[in-house]
Amino acid sequence: MAEEVAVKKKYNISVEATLEVIGGKWKCVILCHLTYGKKRTSDLKRLMPGITQKMLTQQLRELEEDGIVNRIIYNQVPPKVEYELSEYGWSLKSILDSLCAWGEKHIIKEYGDKFAVLEDNILNRKE
Repeated sequence: MAEEVAVKKKYNISVEATLEVIGGKWKCVILCHLTYGKKRTSDLKRLMPGITQKMLTQQLRELEEDGIVNRIIYNQVPPKVEYELSEYGWSLKSILDSLCAWGEKHIIKEYGDKFAVLEDNILNRKE
């Protein structure tokens, strides 16, 4: 029986490693919402109406596997599960803030008024 050889992953540039963990349409959005505190799956679904339940669950599982979010299970009936940023996940805060700031500038450049195209939620409250 052949021994399994561990293959070390090679990245062309380090940003690939970042995008492997937080890339895609939804992960950064989930993470931004979690910077405002713990959320239940239903809270995230309400805050992100465009995501399917299946996709939300999948993204949360991947973020948990990568150590970015903690899944907290409360021993009660009915069962209650919340998600929060892990300590490691909080290390992404400056990246998330930068992405939001750039996105806001881009929206203003493209559309003029950011509030004309941004959903009304806690992340987009008028200053």
